[in-house]
Amino acid sequence: MLTKRQKMNATRAVRRHDTDTGSPEYQIALFTQRIKKLTEHLKKNAHDFHSRRGLLKMVSKRRRLMAYLKSRDEKAYKALTQKLGLKE
Repeated sequence: MLTKRQKMNATRAVRRHDTDTGSPEYQIALFTQRIKKLTEHLKKNAHDFHSRRGLLKMVSKRRRLMAYLKSRDEKAYKALTQKLGLKE
């Protein structure tokens, strides 16, 4: 689980406005941070299969959001992948 400060740090660069919580950019940034944190957890706890399933669901949801953003706004998609360090 991410703290409020971690969420703010992860999404500060991609928010559209101060109260943004629903834009695809915001959600993708949040999923990326949660995926990184859960990946570190799974490196230490290799047999935590319930968390592994949650990780796979998050990765899938982030991929769908990225596909949606790419189809709607190619420039925003490219900028987001640059900011978050994700591959296209």
